[in-house]
Amino acid sequence: MGVLAYPGCFASEVFGIPDLLAMADHIAAAHGPDRPPYEVSVVSPRRRVVASGGSALEVSALRPVDILIVPGFELSPGLDLDATLANLGPEVASIRSQAASGVAVVSICVGAFLVAEAGLLDGREATTSWLFADQLARRYGKVRVRPERLVVTDRGVTTTAAFSAMYDFALQLIREHDGPHVARSTARIALVDDARSTQAPYMDPELMPAVGHEFSLGVKRWLDQNLGARYDLSTLAEAFHISTRTMLRRFRQETGQTPLAYLQSARVRRARHLLETTDRTIVRIAADLGYADTSTFSALFARHTGRRPRDYRATFRRPVREAGRNAAQGPELSEPGRT
Repeated sequence: MGVLAYPGCFASEVFGIPDLLAMADHIAAAHGPDRPPYEVSVVSPRRRVVASGGSALEVSALRPVDILIVPGFELSPGLDLDATLANLGPEVASIRSQAASGVAVVSICVGAFLVAEAGLLDGREATTSWLFADQLARRYGKVRVRPERLVVTDRGVTTTAAFSAMYDFALQLIREHDGPHVARSTARIALVDDARSTQAPYMDPELMPAVGHEFSLGVKRWLDQNLGARYDLSTLAEAFHISTRTMLRRFRQETGQTPLAYLQSARVRRARHLLETTDRTIVRIAADLGYADTSTFSALFARHTGRRPRDYRATFRRPVREAGRNAAQGPELSEPGRT
């Protein structure tokens, strides 16, 4: 297996998978017959590579491998992506060449942009960090981007979600080669979650760059201020002095969704916050967000996050004292221990 190092790549993503595989080697050796250890080398078409943060990496020349791992890089808001990918031409060519020789290619996080630039994702399903999934889809129109997925494998090309999803891939690899016991033991020793199936619970639209025009932003503000009110398209349209047809057309034109779809996602976002930071019962949270039927709310929440409200709270609940400082919602803490 080879990890492709290149200028500006995340050093932690270069060594994360090899380190987890090294743990798996020790566990497998302790629980079964001898077998060859995982062999991983850091390779590059360059002689010198300086990763993100100024870390100099020792690299080997590119050679035939069975799996080529492509780490991500810092895709900051001000980054000139065209220039960055152009400067990484040797790496893109190497990815394309390795794939043509039958090597399985795996990208971590926004390493998917390099794999897509090499043309390997055309006509394939792929994922990447949810934060940049839309950008990947816009830039590479032939890629079927699945932003909710943690790991996607399509005809020999694997893509993973953000950063820690490299461990989901590594555990999948360990599970296939050494069985579920070794994978589970490795996950427990490393304190890595081996039961994740989606990145949906981690998605937060508020962290995404604001896009759209003043009209849709105004509609979103209005909906945000009326989260618990009964949704009525006519009332919404009247608030902006337009017809319902114009409301639907303009909002979809600017956002790609309906006002109701946005309202539902905003309600789920608010529910996530309340589940993380307060002891409000699920029944009360549902009612506060306009749902008299808790089962309807729970189904909507699960559809957006991949988890039922109770399971989400169990995973992401913050200590009450910390939550109280952040949320400043004293009355919400009146029902301790109830869900």
